[in-house]
Amino acid sequence: METKKLGFGLMRLPKKLASIDIEETSKMVDLFLEAGFTYFDTAYVYPGSEAAAKKALVDRYPRESYTLATKMNAAIPGLTESMVKKQFETSLARTGAGYFDYYLLHALQEGNSKKYDKFDIWGFAKEKKAQGLVRNYGFSFHDSPEVLDRLLTEHPDVDFVQLQINYADWEDKKVASRANYEVARKHGKPIVVMEPVKGGKLAKPPKAVQELMRSVSPGASFASWAIRFAASLDGVLTVLSGMSDTAQMRDNLSFMRDFRPLDETERAVIRQAQEILAKSAAVGCTACGYCLEGCPKRIPIPQIFEALNLHLVSGQTQPGREAYAAAVADAGAASDCIRCKKCEAVCPQKLAITEFLPQAAELFE
Repeated sequence: METKKLGFGLMRLPKKLASIDIEETSKMVDLFLEAGFTYFDTAYVYPGSEAAAKKALVDRYPRESYTLATKMNAAIPGLTESMVKKQFETSLARTGAGYFDYYLLHALQEGNSKKYDKFDIWGFAKEKKAQGLVRNYGFSFHDSPEVLDRLLTEHPDVDFVQLQINYADWEDKKVASRANYEVARKHGKPIVVMEPVKGGKLAKPPKAVQELMRSVSPGASFASWAIRFAASLDGVLTVLSGMSDTAQMRDNLSFMRDFRPLDETERAVIRQAQEILAKSAAVGCTACGYCLEGCPKRIPIPQIFEALNLHLVSGQTQPGREAYAAAVADAGAASDCIRCKKCEAVCPQKLAITEFLPQAAELFE
């Protein structure tokens, strides 16, 4: 399963009139493949992503020239076993790929893993592998190292695991990047890294981190530090970057085409950056959007937290108010929260969302 250590995450593709911009996405695909990279990552629940993969990639390139990963989500409320398993056929139809090089059980954690067990999705994935429709199967994960250790012990035949790893969350007790990484290494599983730039947060880190990194490498993008940190770890199969335009693609390719692991000076910079970020007041939202589907009040949580961070991180209260007003113009307000905590149950970052929303309401309403 060797591959160059940059994967194209198809979660945050460029938009045109609220739809995925296939022309721009195709240009990004071209640049990616021309640079020698092959790993593309999508999912059943990413709106429009699998269909975009078909148009921008599958219909335009020989099947053997790329590797494609997608995911099955059993945790969507109200789904029966047959509905969950039908996702596989739907994903095949949407992508037109014929088979998947990497197939994942999506976003496992303690709260939903029993559903994957109940529907025997593990056995289903192995069945598809035996049929040649899946080359490698694994799961993406958002929980504690204890839960990860249990899952890998119970399912020793998984081929790989996908973990959230970035330097900001390396020692974070909730995300537990380092601890989960060590569990995967203990079990000898190749690791696909997700959220290396923490939903874009590390592409624009706090000013003190920016100044620190510029002092050592003035021409390097801040995203490059984050992606190279993850790619420098032993056992990493590839690092997914959710690129949204050709500029981001060109930047990522510039430092990953001829990848160089972090040297000791750069590692020291990362350690200092981690200390700075540990003191930051920012809400650690990555704008994944998992919280949105189940919200009964249609509160645009990621956009509200983006507005809140303008105030918390850089004191830009008025721009924060403007961003908040735009976010809630056609949606629920922060004060509409009824604390049902459906959002917190699915948040990969384990954020105390129902505690942050009142802060935003008090500040901006």
